[in-house]
Amino acid sequence: MRTFAFTTSRGEPRIGVVYDKRRFDFTRIWQIFKEIKSSPRTPDYHFLQIMIEMENFSDKVITEVIEEVKDFRGLDDLVIRGEITYDLPIQRPSKILCMARNYRKHAEEFDHDVPTKPIFFAKLPSALLPHEGTIQLPSDIGRVDHEVELAVVIGKTASRLRPDEAMDVIAGYTIANDISARTMQKEASSKGEPWTLCKSLNTFLPIGPYLIPSDAVDDPHALAIELTVNDETKQKSNTKYMIFNIPDILSHMSHYITLVPGDIICTGTPEGVGPIKAGDLIQAKIEGLGVLRNYVAAM
Repeated sequence: MRTFAFTTSRGEPRIGVVYDKRRFDFTRIWQIFKEIKSSPRTPDYHFLQIMIEMENFSDKVITEVIEEVKDFRGLDDLVIRGEITYDLPIQRPSKILCMARNYRKHAEEFDHDVPTKPIFFAKLPSALLPHEGTIQLPSDIGRVDHEVELAVVIGKTASRLRPDEAMDVIAGYTIANDISARTMQKEASSKGEPWTLCKSLNTFLPIGPYLIPSDAVDDPHALAIELTVNDETKQKSNTKYMIFNIPDILSHMSHYITLVPGDIICTGTPEGVGPIKAGDLIQAKIEGLGVLRNYVAAM
């Protein structure tokens, strides 16, 4: 099951779902479902995040809702037709935490030691950019790189998790592109300064297009991951090559920082990162999660 946020041609924020190979207006399906059940309607705004916070976001729940409405009155008039603008699947995370050097070959391509424990940093939520949005490059920051990553979205409040508990707090998965101002990052590192600015410029974290429920992904540690620039493959690997798996990542992070619903955890990038420039088309792909497509422009 693939869910996504979008805006209609009339400027209405909605949630969509891919079901039976077609795109449906799940906001309307949910409203009809609530009417069938004589329950209060869920507000449209941030509807996807509300589902996560209420622990209603799962492949099983979404499928049951769709099929009950389908049996009650059909779905043909709820097919999404015409042009839409994709929105962020998660619009207000309290934080975004990202793994550094979580693929051996990526650490080696920058002559870094392979870490013996998880290393992570933060990106600011204001860096988020939706599918088909434009990555904006300031003229004075030097080289900027692409970094495709599997992103985990948290579904339950979690603190001091054991590894065997970690997978139970995941709401779903999406694709992230950890855009990095590389020249700025190297300068900061040489001075012992933090990476916050070089990682958190506006538009420097495209995510989407879908949020896939965790129970719809059989094994997040066995997914092909790839990135192309202007249709030329630059990164190609598999999540099985992560040094630290998702349970270890979430256990380590939650030992020090409480994770809450809607938080985004980026799990690291494989080798092949490289520069992008104005005019490029970047496509980040993860098996079963779709294709995150963004253009690049100069500011």
